[in-house]
Amino acid sequence: MKSLKTSAVRSAAIAASAFILCSAFAAAQGSSSSNPDSSADVTATAVRNLQEQVQQLRALVDEMRVENAQTRMEMQQLRHDLQATRGLLPAESSARATLASQAPYGSAAQGSVPSEPAPYTNAGERSSGQAPGGLEERVQKLEESTSLIGSKVDEQYGTKVETASKYRVRLSGIVLMNAFHNNGGANNIDFPDYAERPSQGGSLATIGATLRQSEIGLEIFGPNVAGAKTSANIQMDFAGGLAATGNGENFGIVRLQTASLHFDWRHTSVIAGQDSLFISPLAPTSFASLATPTFAFGGNLWAWTPQLRVEHRFNLTDRQTLTLQAGVLDNLDWEFPSDPFFRAAQSGEQSGQPAYAARTAWSRPVFERQMSFGIAGYYGRQNWSWGRFVDAWAGTADLQIPILPRLTLSGELYRGAGIGGLGADVGRSIVWGGDPTKSATPIRPVDDIGGWTQLKFQLTSKMEMNGAVADDNAFTHEIRGFATDANNGPVPIFGRNRGALGNLIFRPRSDLLFAAEFRRLRTFPVYSSSSTVNQINLAMGILF
Repeated sequence: MKSLKTSAVRSAAIAASAFILCSAFAAAQGSSSSNPDSSADVTATAVRNLQEQVQQLRALVDEMRVENAQTRMEMQQLRHDLQATRGLLPAESSARATLASQAPYGSAAQGSVPSEPAPYTNAGERSSGQAPGGLEERVQKLEESTSLIGSKVDEQYGTKVETASKYRVRLSGIVLMNAFHNNGGANNIDFPDYAERPSQGGSLATIGATLRQSEIGLEIFGPNVAGAKTSANIQMDFAGGLAATGNGENFGIVRLQTASLHFDWRHTSVIAGQDSLFISPLAPTSFASLATPTFAFGGNLWAWTPQLRVEHRFNLTDRQTLTLQAGVLDNLDWEFPSDPFFRAAQSGEQSGQPAYAARTAWSRPVFERQMSFGIAGYYGRQNWSWGRFVDAWAGTADLQIPILPRLTLSGELYRGAGIGGLGADVGRSIVWGGDPTKSATPIRPVDDIGGWTQLKFQLTSKMEMNGAVADDNAFTHEIRGFATDANNGPVPIFGRNRGALGNLIFRPRSDLLFAAEFRRLRTFPVYSSSSTVNQINLAMGILF
Protein backbone atom coordinates (compact mmCIF):
# COMPACT_ATOMS: atom_id res chain seq x y z
CA MET A 1 0.00 0.00 0.00
CA LYS A 2 2.82 2.36 0.91
CA SER A 3 4.85 1.67 -2.31
CA LEU A 4 1.74 2.06 -4.45
CA LYS A 5 0.99 5.51 -3.03
CA THR A 6 4.64 6.65 -3.43
CA SER A 7 4.69 5.56 -7.10
CA ALA A 8 1.49 7.46 -7.78
CA VAL A 9 2.89 10.64 -6.24
CA ARG A 10 6.11 10.33 -8.24
CA SER A 11 4.26 9.76 -11.54
CA ALA A 12 1.98 12.75 -10.95
CA ALA A 13 4.93 15.01 -10.20
CA ILE A 14 6.85 13.93 -13.34
CA ALA A 15 3.79 14.39 -15.57
CA ALA A 16 3.07 17.86 -14.18
CA SER A 17 6.69 18.95 -14.60
CA ALA A 18 6.80 17.73 -18.20
CA PHE A 19 3.53 19.51 -19.02
CA ILE A 20 4.69 22.80 -17.51
CA LEU A 21 8.06 22.67 -19.28
CA CYS A 22 6.48 21.87 -22.61
CA SER A 23 3.99 24.71 -22.23
CA ALA A 24 6.69 27.18 -21.31
CA PHE A 25 8.91 26.10 -24.19
CA ALA A 26 6.06 26.41 -26.69
CA ALA A 27 5.16 29.85 -25.42
CA ALA A 28 8.73 30.96 -25.66
CA GLN A 29 9.11 29.61 -29.15
CA GLY A 30 5.90 31.30 -30.29
CA SER A 31 6.87 34.63 -28.84
CA SER A 32 10.36 34.48 -30.34
CA SER A 33 9.10 33.78 -33.86
CA SER A 34 6.45 36.51 -33.82
CA ASN A 35 8.53 39.31 -32.20
CA PRO A 36 12.30 38.81 -32.08
CA ASP A 37 12.84 42.11 -30.31
CA SER A 38 10.83 41.15 -27.26
CA SER A 39 12.17 37.61 -26.94
CA ALA A 40 14.13 38.40 -23.81
CA ASP A 41 11.10 39.77 -22.01
CA VAL A 42 9.00 36.83 -23.04
CA THR A 43 11.64 34.42 -21.89
CA ALA A 44 11.86 36.13 -18.50
CA THR A 45 8.10 36.04 -18.12
CA ALA A 46 8.01 32.34 -19.02
CA VAL A 47 10.73 31.61 -16.50
CA ARG A 48 8.81 33.43 -13.77
CA ASN A 49 5.63 31.51 -14.66
CA LEU A 50 7.60 28.30 -14.64
CA GLN A 51 9.00 29.11 -11.20
CA GLU A 52 5.52 29.84 -9.85
CA GLN A 53 4.18 26.61 -11.30
CA VAL A 54 7.13 24.66 -9.87
CA GLN A 55 6.39 26.18 -6.46
CA GLN A 56 2.76 25.17 -6.80
CA LEU A 57 3.88 21.68 -7.81
CA ARG A 58 6.15 21.47 -4.78
CA ALA A 59 3.28 22.57 -2.53
CA LEU A 60 1.08 19.90 -4.10
CA VAL A 61 3.77 17.26 -3.61
CA ASP A 62 4.22 18.34 0.04
CA GLU A 63 0.47 18.14 0.59
CA MET A 64 0.39 14.66 -0.95
CA ARG A 65 3.29 13.62 1.31
CA VAL A 66 1.39 14.85 4.38
CA GLU A 67 -1.72 12.95 3.28
CA ASN A 68 0.41 9.87 2.64
CA ALA A 69 1.90 10.12 6.15
CA GLN A 70 -1.55 10.48 7.65
CA THR A 71 -2.70 7.45 5.68
CA ARG A 72 0.21 5.42 7.02
CA MET A 73 -0.65 6.48 10.57
CA GLU A 74 -4.28 5.50 10.03
CA MET A 75 -3.21 2.11 8.66
CA GLN A 76 -0.98 1.53 11.69
CA GLN A 77 -3.86 2.45 14.00
CA LEU A 78 -6.17 0.09 12.10
CA ARG A 79 -3.63 -2.71 12.44
CA HIS A 80 -3.38 -2.02 16.19
CA ASP A 81 -7.19 -2.02 16.54
CA LEU A 82 -7.41 -5.23 14.54
CA GLN A 83 -4.85 -6.95 16.79
CA ALA A 84 -6.72 -5.75 19.87
CA THR A 85 -9.97 -7.04 18.40
CA ARG A 86 -8.42 -10.42 17.68
CA GLY A 87 -7.20 -10.54 21.27
CA LEU A 88 -10.74 -9.92 22.52
CA LEU A 89 -12.31 -12.63 20.36
CA PRO A 90 -11.12 -15.64 22.50
CA ALA A 91 -12.29 -13.87 25.68
CA GLU A 92 -15.67 -13.19 24.09
CA SER A 93 -15.97 -16.81 22.93
CA SER A 94 -15.15 -17.95 26.47
CA ALA A 95 -17.75 -15.55 27.89
CA ARG A 96 -20.36 -16.89 25.47
CA ALA A 97 -19.53 -20.49 26.43
CA THR A 98 -19.82 -19.54 30.11
CA LEU A 99 -23.26 -17.99 29.61
CA ALA A 100 -24.48 -20.94 27.51
CA SER A 101 -23.36 -23.53 30.12
CA GLN A 102 -25.34 -22.12 33.09
CA ALA A 103 -27.56 -25.00 34.28
CA PRO A 104 -28.77 -25.61 37.55
CA TYR A 105 -31.53 -27.96 38.40
CA GLY A 106 -31.24 -30.81 36.04
CA SER A 107 -31.82 -28.86 32.79
CA ALA A 108 -29.21 -26.23 32.29
CA ALA A 109 -30.40 -22.70 31.76
CA GLN A 110 -28.73 -21.50 28.54
CA GLY A 111 -28.66 -17.91 27.37
CA SER A 112 -28.20 -16.77 23.80
CA VAL A 113 -25.45 -14.34 22.81
CA PRO A 114 -25.49 -12.87 19.29
CA SER A 115 -22.47 -13.76 17.24
CA GLU A 116 -20.18 -10.98 16.09
CA PRO A 117 -20.05 -10.22 12.34
CA ALA A 118 -16.99 -11.29 10.39
CA PRO A 119 -14.64 -8.52 9.25
CA TYR A 120 -15.39 -9.51 5.65
CA THR A 121 -18.56 -10.90 4.18
CA ASN A 122 -16.92 -13.25 1.71
CA ALA A 123 -14.89 -16.11 3.12
CA GLY A 124 -12.93 -16.58 -0.11
CA GLU A 125 -11.97 -12.93 -0.29
CA ARG A 126 -11.00 -12.96 3.37
CA SER A 127 -8.83 -16.05 2.98
CA SER A 128 -7.03 -14.55 -0.01
CA GLY A 129 -6.34 -11.32 1.85
CA GLN A 130 -8.42 -9.08 -0.46
CA ALA A 131 -11.17 -6.88 0.95
CA PRO A 132 -14.47 -6.74 -1.00
CA GLY A 133 -14.66 -2.94 -0.68
CA GLY A 134 -12.42 0.03 -0.29
CA LEU A 135 -10.59 1.27 2.75
CA GLU A 136 -13.55 3.30 3.95
CA GLU A 137 -15.86 0.25 3.83
CA ARG A 138 -13.38 -1.90 5.70
CA VAL A 139 -12.86 0.76 8.34
CA GLN A 140 -16.61 1.07 8.79
CA LYS A 141 -17.04 -2.70 9.20
CA LEU A 142 -14.11 -2.87 11.60
CA GLU A 143 -15.60 -0.06 13.67
CA GLU A 144 -18.96 -1.84 13.81
CA SER A 145 -17.33 -5.13 14.84
CA THR A 146 -15.17 -3.43 17.46
CA SER A 147 -18.17 -1.53 18.84
CA LEU A 148 -20.20 -4.76 19.12
CA ILE A 149 -17.39 -6.65 20.85
CA GLY A 150 -16.71 -3.70 23.14
CA SER A 151 -20.35 -3.55 24.21
CA LYS A 152 -20.32 -7.27 24.98
CA VAL A 153 -17.09 -6.96 26.97
CA ASP A 154 -18.56 -4.02 28.88
CA GLU A 155 -21.66 -6.07 29.60
CA GLN A 156 -19.60 -8.99 30.84
CA TYR A 157 -17.49 -6.68 32.99
CA GLY A 158 -20.61 -5.12 34.48
CA THR A 159 -22.16 -8.46 35.34
CA LYS A 160 -19.10 -10.50 36.34
CA VAL A 161 -18.37 -11.57 39.88
CA GLU A 162 -15.06 -10.06 40.93
CA THR A 163 -12.80 -11.96 43.32
CA ALA A 164 -9.58 -11.20 45.14
CA SER A 165 -7.82 -13.89 43.11
CA LYS A 166 -7.39 -14.29 39.37
CA TYR A 167 -9.67 -17.32 39.18
CA ARG A 168 -13.08 -17.12 37.57
CA VAL A 169 -16.30 -17.29 39.59
CA ARG A 170 -19.78 -17.97 38.22
CA LEU A 171 -22.94 -16.86 40.00
CA SER A 172 -26.10 -18.90 39.50
CA GLY A 173 -29.39 -19.61 41.19
CA ILE A 174 -33.11 -19.08 40.99
CA VAL A 175 -35.53 -16.51 42.33
CA LEU A 176 -38.61 -18.64 42.94
CA MET A 177 -42.04 -17.64 44.15
CA ASN A 178 -44.51 -20.32 45.23
CA ALA A 179 -48.20 -19.61 45.81
CA PHE A 180 -50.05 -22.52 47.42
CA HIS A 181 -53.40 -23.71 48.68
CA ASN A 182 -53.64 -26.64 51.10
CA ASN A 183 -56.58 -28.73 52.09
CA GLY A 184 -55.64 -30.67 55.20
CA GLY A 185 -52.97 -30.43 57.88
CA ALA A 186 -49.24 -30.72 57.23
CA ASN A 187 -45.96 -30.31 59.08
CA ASN A 188 -45.09 -27.40 56.79
CA ILE A 189 -47.66 -25.54 54.73
CA ASP A 190 -45.41 -24.21 51.93
CA PHE A 191 -43.52 -27.44 51.14
CA PRO A 192 -45.08 -30.23 53.25
CA ASP A 193 -43.16 -33.44 53.95
CA TYR A 194 -45.96 -35.37 55.63
CA ALA A 195 -49.61 -34.91 56.59
CA GLU A 196 -50.85 -34.48 60.13
CA ARG A 197 -54.06 -33.60 61.87
CA PRO A 198 -54.84 -29.86 62.05
CA SER A 199 -54.77 -28.29 65.47
CA GLN A 200 -57.99 -28.55 67.40
CA GLY A 201 -60.41 -25.93 66.10
CA GLY A 202 -58.06 -25.05 63.25
CA SER A 203 -58.99 -24.74 59.59
CA LEU A 204 -58.43 -27.48 57.02
CA ALA A 205 -57.87 -24.92 54.24
CA THR A 206 -54.78 -22.72 54.18
CA ILE A 207 -53.36 -20.38 51.55
CA GLY A 208 -50.12 -18.46 51.26
CA ALA A 209 -47.00 -17.63 49.27
CA THR A 210 -43.26 -17.84 49.87
CA LEU A 211 -39.92 -17.02 48.28
CA ARG A 212 -37.75 -18.82 50.82
CA GLN A 213 -37.10 -21.65 48.36
CA SER A 214 -35.07 -19.28 46.19
CA GLU A 215 -31.47 -20.43 45.82
CA ILE A 216 -28.09 -18.79 45.29
CA GLY A 217 -25.00 -20.65 44.10
CA LEU A 218 -21.37 -19.83 43.39
CA GLU A 219 -18.96 -21.90 41.33
CA ILE A 220 -15.24 -21.17 41.54
CA PHE A 221 -12.82 -22.42 38.88
CA GLY A 222 -9.37 -22.96 40.32
CA PRO A 223 -5.94 -23.90 38.96
CA ASN A 224 -4.80 -27.21 37.53
CA VAL A 225 -3.18 -29.36 40.20
CA ALA A 226 -1.33 -32.56 39.28
CA GLY A 227 -3.19 -32.69 35.99
CA ALA A 228 -6.61 -32.19 37.62
CA LYS A 229 -8.97 -29.30 37.06
CA THR A 230 -9.97 -27.88 40.42
CA SER A 231 -13.25 -26.19 41.24
CA ALA A 232 -15.50 -25.47 44.18
CA ASN A 233 -19.16 -24.65 44.60
CA ILE A 234 -21.53 -23.49 47.28
CA GLN A 235 -25.32 -23.38 47.24
CA MET A 236 -27.68 -21.75 49.73
CA ASP A 237 -31.38 -21.12 50.17
CA PHE A 238 -33.55 -19.18 52.61
CA ALA A 239 -35.31 -22.12 54.27
CA GLY A 240 -33.15 -22.26 57.39
CA GLY A 241 -35.99 -21.30 59.69
CA LEU A 242 -38.36 -18.45 60.44
CA ALA A 243 -37.28 -15.17 62.00
CA ALA A 244 -38.57 -14.60 65.52
CA THR A 245 -40.37 -11.39 64.64
CA GLY A 246 -43.67 -10.20 63.30
CA ASN A 247 -44.35 -11.64 59.84
CA GLY A 248 -41.25 -13.75 60.34
CA GLU A 249 -42.67 -16.28 57.88
CA ASN A 250 -41.54 -13.92 55.12
CA PHE A 251 -37.98 -13.43 56.39
CA GLY A 252 -36.39 -16.75 55.60
CA ILE A 253 -33.04 -17.45 57.22
CA VAL A 254 -30.11 -18.28 54.93
CA ARG A 255 -29.18 -21.97 55.05
CA LEU A 256 -26.23 -23.88 53.66
CA GLN A 257 -27.24 -26.71 51.34
CA THR A 258 -24.03 -27.87 49.72
CA ALA A 259 -20.41 -26.73 49.55
CA SER A 260 -17.75 -28.94 48.00
CA LEU A 261 -14.31 -29.04 46.38
CA HIS A 262 -13.71 -30.96 43.15
CA PHE A 263 -10.54 -32.40 41.62
CA ASP A 264 -11.38 -33.69 38.15
CA TRP A 265 -9.08 -35.74 35.98
CA ARG A 266 -10.17 -37.22 32.68
CA HIS A 267 -11.64 -40.39 34.19
CA THR A 268 -11.35 -39.81 37.94
CA SER A 269 -12.80 -37.26 40.34
CA VAL A 270 -12.28 -36.58 44.04
CA ILE A 271 -15.01 -34.63 45.84
CA ALA A 272 -14.69 -33.30 49.38
CA GLY A 273 -17.32 -31.25 51.18
CA GLN A 274 -20.99 -31.16 52.04
CA ASP A 275 -22.77 -32.67 49.08
CA SER A 276 -25.90 -34.57 48.13
CA LEU A 277 -26.28 -38.28 48.83
CA PHE A 278 -24.52 -39.98 45.92
CA ILE A 279 -26.17 -43.36 46.55
CA SER A 280 -29.51 -41.66 45.76
CA PRO A 281 -28.66 -39.42 42.78
CA LEU A 282 -32.15 -38.90 41.29
CA ALA A 283 -35.28 -37.08 42.41
CA PRO A 284 -38.73 -36.41 40.92
CA THR A 285 -38.98 -33.16 38.96
CA SER A 286 -40.77 -30.41 40.84
CA PHE A 287 -40.46 -26.69 41.52
CA ALA A 288 -42.90 -26.91 44.41
CA SER A 289 -40.22 -28.46 46.63
CA LEU A 290 -36.61 -27.26 46.39
CA ALA A 291 -35.88 -26.66 50.06
CA THR A 292 -36.09 -30.43 50.48
CA PRO A 293 -36.04 -32.84 47.54
CA THR A 294 -39.40 -33.97 46.24
CA PHE A 295 -40.91 -36.71 48.45
CA ALA A 296 -38.16 -36.35 51.03
CA PHE A 297 -39.27 -38.47 54.06
CA GLY A 298 -41.77 -40.18 51.77
CA GLY A 299 -39.81 -42.60 49.58
CA ASN A 300 -36.88 -40.51 48.37
CA LEU A 301 -33.64 -40.94 50.35
CA TRP A 302 -31.64 -37.73 50.62
CA ALA A 303 -29.03 -35.93 52.68
CA TRP A 304 -26.76 -32.93 52.40
CA THR A 305 -23.92 -34.27 54.44
CA PRO A 306 -20.13 -33.77 54.70
CA GLN A 307 -18.31 -36.49 52.77
CA LEU A 308 -15.17 -37.48 50.92
CA ARG A 309 -15.65 -39.64 47.86
CA VAL A 310 -13.80 -40.88 44.80
CA GLU A 311 -15.37 -41.52 41.39
CA HIS A 312 -13.84 -43.39 38.46
CA ARG A 313 -15.37 -43.73 35.00
CA PHE A 314 -14.58 -46.59 32.62
CA ASN A 315 -15.42 -46.20 28.93
CA LEU A 316 -16.65 -49.67 28.02
CA THR A 317 -17.34 -48.52 24.44
CA ASP A 318 -17.68 -45.16 22.73
CA ARG A 319 -21.23 -44.90 24.09
CA GLN A 320 -21.20 -46.94 27.30
CA THR A 321 -19.75 -45.86 30.64
CA LEU A 322 -19.29 -47.73 33.91
CA THR A 323 -18.98 -45.49 36.98
CA LEU A 324 -17.63 -46.58 40.37
CA GLN A 325 -18.12 -44.38 43.45
CA ALA A 326 -16.98 -44.89 47.03
CA GLY A 327 -16.75 -42.59 50.00
CA VAL A 328 -16.99 -41.90 53.71
CA LEU A 329 -19.72 -39.68 55.15
CA ASP A 330 -20.43 -37.85 58.37
CA ASN A 331 -22.37 -40.43 60.40
CA LEU A 332 -25.63 -38.57 61.15
CA ASP A 333 -29.02 -39.94 62.21
CA TRP A 334 -31.37 -36.89 62.11
CA GLU A 335 -31.13 -35.94 65.77
CA PHE A 336 -31.96 -32.33 66.56
CA PRO A 337 -29.09 -30.24 68.00
CA SER A 338 -29.07 -30.09 71.78
CA ASP A 339 -27.74 -26.51 71.73
CA PRO A 340 -28.31 -23.73 69.16
CA PHE A 341 -24.67 -22.55 69.25
CA PHE A 342 -22.41 -25.44 70.33
CA ARG A 343 -22.25 -28.72 68.48
CA ALA A 344 -22.57 -32.03 70.33
CA ALA A 345 -21.92 -35.46 68.84
CA GLN A 346 -24.89 -37.38 67.47
CA SER A 347 -25.21 -41.10 68.05
CA GLY A 348 -23.56 -41.93 64.75
CA GLU A 349 -20.60 -39.69 65.50
CA GLN A 350 -20.31 -41.18 69.00
CA SER A 351 -19.51 -44.53 67.40
CA GLY A 352 -16.06 -43.19 66.55
CA GLN A 353 -16.26 -44.04 62.86
CA PRO A 354 -17.79 -42.52 59.73
CA ALA A 355 -20.50 -43.99 57.56
CA TYR A 356 -19.43 -45.83 54.40
CA ALA A 357 -21.10 -45.90 50.99
CA ALA A 358 -20.39 -47.23 47.51
CA ARG A 359 -22.22 -47.20 44.19
CA THR A 360 -21.74 -48.56 40.69
CA ALA A 361 -23.72 -47.47 37.64
CA TRP A 362 -23.89 -48.20 33.93
CA SER A 363 -25.03 -45.56 31.44
CA ARG A 364 -25.34 -44.87 27.73
CA PRO A 365 -27.22 -42.29 25.61
CA VAL A 366 -30.60 -43.23 24.15
CA PHE A 367 -32.77 -40.79 22.17
CA GLU A 368 -30.17 -38.09 22.96
CA ARG A 369 -30.78 -38.61 26.70
CA GLN A 370 -29.09 -40.68 29.35
CA MET A 371 -30.15 -44.21 30.19
CA SER A 372 -28.64 -45.51 33.43
CA PHE A 373 -28.88 -48.25 36.03
CA GLY A 374 -27.19 -48.08 39.42
CA ILE A 375 -26.94 -50.04 42.67
CA ALA A 376 -25.46 -48.82 45.95
CA GLY A 377 -24.89 -49.75 49.59
CA TYR A 378 -24.58 -47.84 52.86
CA TYR A 379 -23.38 -48.73 56.35
CA GLY A 380 -23.03 -46.72 59.55
CA ARG A 381 -22.64 -47.77 63.19
CA GLN A 382 -24.50 -45.82 65.90
CA ASN A 383 -23.84 -45.61 69.64
CA TRP A 384 -26.96 -44.66 71.61
CA SER A 385 -25.04 -44.62 74.93
CA TRP A 386 -24.78 -47.29 77.65
CA GLY A 387 -23.40 -49.75 75.11
CA ARG A 388 -26.47 -49.72 72.90
CA PHE A 389 -25.11 -50.05 69.36
CA VAL A 390 -27.11 -50.14 66.13
CA ASP A 391 -25.87 -51.15 62.70
CA ALA A 392 -27.58 -48.88 60.18
CA TRP A 393 -27.55 -50.13 56.60
CA ALA A 394 -29.25 -49.61 53.25
CA GLY A 395 -29.27 -51.07 49.77
CA THR A 396 -30.49 -48.87 46.91
CA ALA A 397 -31.16 -49.13 43.19
CA ASP A 398 -31.85 -46.35 40.69
CA LEU A 399 -32.82 -46.31 37.03
CA GLN A 400 -33.48 -43.86 34.23
CA ILE A 401 -34.91 -45.19 30.96
CA PRO A 402 -35.88 -43.12 27.89
CA ILE A 403 -38.81 -45.21 26.63
CA LEU A 404 -39.59 -43.01 23.65
CA PRO A 405 -38.00 -39.83 22.27
CA ARG A 406 -40.35 -37.75 24.47
CA LEU A 407 -41.06 -40.20 27.30
CA THR A 408 -38.72 -41.10 30.18
CA LEU A 409 -39.20 -43.44 33.14
CA SER A 410 -37.09 -42.96 36.26
CA GLY A 411 -37.13 -44.09 39.87
CA GLU A 412 -35.35 -45.41 42.94
CA LEU A 413 -35.86 -48.23 45.43
CA TYR A 414 -34.31 -48.83 48.84
CA ARG A 415 -34.37 -51.27 51.73
CA GLY A 416 -32.65 -50.65 55.04
CA ALA A 417 -32.71 -50.18 58.80
CA GLY A 418 -31.75 -47.32 61.10
CA ILE A 419 -31.51 -44.83 58.22
CA GLY A 420 -33.59 -41.98 59.56
CA GLY A 421 -30.59 -39.75 58.87
CA LEU A 422 -31.24 -40.41 55.17
CA GLY A 423 -34.93 -39.51 55.38
CA ALA A 424 -36.45 -42.94 56.00
CA ASP A 425 -39.50 -43.18 58.29
CA VAL A 426 -39.73 -39.35 58.44
CA GLY A 427 -36.27 -39.10 60.00
CA ARG A 428 -36.61 -41.80 62.67
CA SER A 429 -33.68 -44.21 63.00
CA ILE A 430 -34.61 -46.15 66.15
CA VAL A 431 -37.51 -46.60 68.55
CA TRP A 432 -37.21 -46.80 72.34
CA GLY A 433 -38.77 -49.70 74.15
CA GLY A 434 -39.26 -47.71 77.37
CA ASP A 435 -37.96 -44.64 79.13
CA PRO A 436 -35.06 -43.31 77.01
CA THR A 437 -33.35 -41.76 80.05
CA LYS A 438 -32.73 -45.15 81.64
CA SER A 439 -29.71 -47.21 80.71
CA ALA A 440 -31.63 -50.50 80.71
CA THR A 441 -34.21 -49.35 78.11
CA PRO A 442 -33.87 -51.43 74.94
CA ILE A 443 -33.81 -49.88 71.46
CA ARG A 444 -34.58 -51.26 68.03
CA PRO A 445 -33.68 -49.89 64.57
CA VAL A 446 -36.62 -49.11 62.31
CA ASP A 447 -36.72 -51.47 59.33
CA ASP A 448 -37.89 -49.66 56.24
CA ILE A 449 -38.57 -50.11 52.53
CA GLY A 450 -39.55 -47.47 50.03
CA GLY A 451 -39.03 -45.78 46.72
CA TRP A 452 -40.54 -43.64 44.01
CA THR A 453 -41.12 -43.66 40.26
CA GLN A 454 -41.76 -40.89 37.75
CA LEU A 455 -42.96 -40.66 34.15
CA LYS A 456 -41.78 -37.56 32.27
CA PHE A 457 -43.46 -36.53 29.01
CA GLN A 458 -41.79 -33.78 26.97
CA LEU A 459 -44.78 -32.18 25.27
CA THR A 460 -42.72 -29.60 23.35
CA SER A 461 -39.21 -28.21 23.60
CA LYS A 462 -40.54 -25.69 26.13
CA MET A 463 -43.17 -27.68 28.03
CA GLU A 464 -43.05 -30.92 30.01
CA MET A 465 -45.46 -32.91 32.14
CA ASN A 466 -44.48 -35.12 35.08
CA GLY A 467 -46.34 -37.67 37.16
CA ALA A 468 -44.82 -39.44 40.17
CA VAL A 469 -45.77 -41.68 43.08
CA ALA A 470 -43.73 -42.49 46.21
CA ASP A 471 -44.01 -44.62 49.34
CA ASP A 472 -42.02 -45.08 52.56
CA ASN A 473 -43.15 -48.09 54.60
CA ALA A 474 -41.79 -49.04 58.01
CA PHE A 475 -42.31 -52.56 59.31
CA THR A 476 -44.96 -51.73 61.91
CA HIS A 477 -45.19 -55.29 63.23
CA GLU A 478 -41.72 -54.76 64.74
CA ILE A 479 -42.87 -51.55 66.42
CA ARG A 480 -46.27 -52.46 67.85
CA GLY A 481 -45.93 -53.86 71.33
CA PHE A 482 -42.33 -52.67 71.61
CA ALA A 483 -42.46 -48.84 71.39
CA THR A 484 -45.12 -46.24 72.14
CA ASP A 485 -45.55 -42.60 71.10
CA ALA A 486 -45.15 -41.46 74.71
CA ASN A 487 -41.58 -42.80 74.93
CA ASN A 488 -40.41 -41.59 71.52
CA GLY A 489 -40.66 -37.81 71.53
CA PRO A 490 -43.22 -35.23 70.47
CA VAL A 491 -43.58 -36.58 66.90
CA PRO A 492 -45.66 -39.76 66.62
CA ILE A 493 -44.13 -42.94 65.23
CA PHE A 494 -45.07 -43.21 61.55
CA GLY A 495 -45.70 -46.50 59.88
CA ARG A 496 -46.16 -45.21 56.34
CA ASN A 497 -45.88 -42.01 54.31
CA ARG A 498 -46.87 -42.00 50.68
CA GLY A 499 -47.54 -39.37 48.04
CA ALA A 500 -48.40 -38.62 44.44
CA LEU A 501 -48.00 -35.56 42.22
CA GLY A 502 -48.68 -34.27 38.75
CA ASN A 503 -47.21 -31.07 37.36
CA LEU A 504 -46.87 -29.02 34.20
CA ILE A 505 -43.70 -26.98 33.65
CA PHE A 506 -43.49 -24.32 30.95
CA ARG A 507 -40.24 -22.59 30.01
CA PRO A 508 -40.85 -19.88 27.39
CA ARG A 509 -37.16 -19.01 27.76
CA SER A 510 -34.24 -20.90 29.18
CA ASP A 511 -34.12 -18.51 32.15
CA LEU A 512 -37.85 -18.20 32.84
CA LEU A 513 -40.28 -20.86 34.08
CA PHE A 514 -43.87 -21.29 35.15
CA ALA A 515 -45.15 -24.42 36.88
CA ALA A 516 -48.43 -25.73 38.24
CA GLU A 517 -48.59 -28.81 40.47
CA PHE A 518 -51.07 -30.87 42.40
CA ARG A 519 -49.62 -32.98 45.22
CA ARG A 520 -51.27 -35.38 47.66
CA LEU A 521 -49.66 -36.80 50.81
CA ARG A 522 -51.17 -39.41 53.06
CA THR A 523 -49.43 -40.34 56.31
CA PHE A 524 -50.19 -43.31 58.58
CA PRO A 525 -49.09 -43.08 62.23
CA VAL A 526 -48.70 -46.42 63.99
CA TYR A 527 -51.12 -45.65 66.80
CA SER A 528 -53.65 -43.28 65.20
CA SER A 529 -55.66 -42.85 62.02
CA SER A 530 -54.15 -41.52 58.80
CA SER A 531 -54.13 -37.88 57.70
CA THR A 532 -54.21 -36.39 54.21
CA VAL A 533 -53.14 -33.09 52.72
CA ASN A 534 -53.73 -31.90 49.16
CA GLN A 535 -51.74 -29.00 47.82
CA ILE A 536 -52.09 -26.88 44.68
CA ASN A 537 -48.83 -25.06 44.02
CA LEU A 538 -48.18 -22.35 41.41
CA ALA A 539 -44.55 -21.43 40.84
CA MET A 540 -42.82 -18.71 38.86
CA GLY A 541 -39.07 -18.43 38.71
CA ILE A 542 -36.20 -16.66 36.98
CA LEU A 543 -32.91 -18.51 36.73
CA PHE A 544 -29.61 -16.68 36.59
